[in-house]
Amino acid sequence: MTVALVTMSHSPLLEFADPPAEMVDAVQGAFSSARTFVKKYDPTLVVSFAPDHYNGFFYDLMPPFCIGYEAMGVGDYGTTEGPLSVPAERAGELAQWVAERDIDVAISRRMEVDHGAIQPLEILFGGIDTVPTIPIFVNGVAKPFVTMRRVRRLGEAIGSFLATLKNERVLVIGSGGLSHDPPVPQWATADDAARAMLLDGRHPTAAARDARQQRVIDAAKAFAAGTATIQDLNPEWDRALMTTLASGDLSPIDAMTPAQMAKDGGNSAHEVRTWVAAFAALGAAGPYDVTYSFYQPIKEYIAGFGVMAARTTA
Repeated sequence: MTVALVTMSHSPLLEFADPPAEMVDAVQGAFSSARTFVKKYDPTLVVSFAPDHYNGFFYDLMPPFCIGYEAMGVGDYGTTEGPLSVPAERAGELAQWVAERDIDVAISRRMEVDHGAIQPLEILFGGIDTVPTIPIFVNGVAKPFVTMRRVRRLGEAIGSFLATLKNERVLVIGSGGLSHDPPVPQWATADDAARAMLLDGRHPTAAARDARQQRVIDAAKAFAAGTATIQDLNPEWDRALMTTLASGDLSPIDAMTPAQMAKDGGNSAHEVRTWVAAFAALGAAGPYDVTYSFYQPIKEYIAGFGVMAARTTA
């Protein structure tokens, strides 16, 4: 049994921004390398760690982690709307395994996922229902945040389950980050209208979704032009994290605190929790080697943009 991994930044702006041509080519080249890696590995099961951006999870009930037994793409930013191919019985076995290892995790039989979960499936597989996929939500936007130690332990528990699946080729995906600070409302500073959305903004009208998305698109244009007020990207922080993940020793990550992460990488840097969980799962299944790594800070995408591929060596 082997486990493989792809971690990648996502951006709702991939189809809505206009970086320099050489940057677009570099990102598309990274995606192509990841697709080649995945095609060669030919996974039979995908476990996807992804955040949400107040499209599927809201403050009416905000778990730190949630395993989906069924999942639907909400179709934001032009991503695919509709059902993922989720093996419900296997997802239930995973949830039970994790619970028995003293990790509290919610479950959903009607999970809704946005571009954070959908983009990697579209990029790597050309669709959201081509390979059986267990979606795992990892909160990366809504305070309070659990410790990074707990995120690592979640990944390790899931990886120990994957190691028991002798007849599966499992691909673990971590989608999010790296340093970025897009205009996602914060409860403490939000006005009444924004708080209503953060509390329960499910199934907005097309006009409301378009308006919300346009604010992000406009912020990206201003950020690239140097006129936005959002926090700058932090390539040094991004590269240091990628180096730690590649090392196989994730223990230094335990010392990362939510406040310092936001200070160093922006309010949405918490999405790197998906990368940590994914690498912890890979490491729990066995020693691993990173076979591909890409990084560029891209203001037009409001993202420190990274892609990594790895697999267990056994």
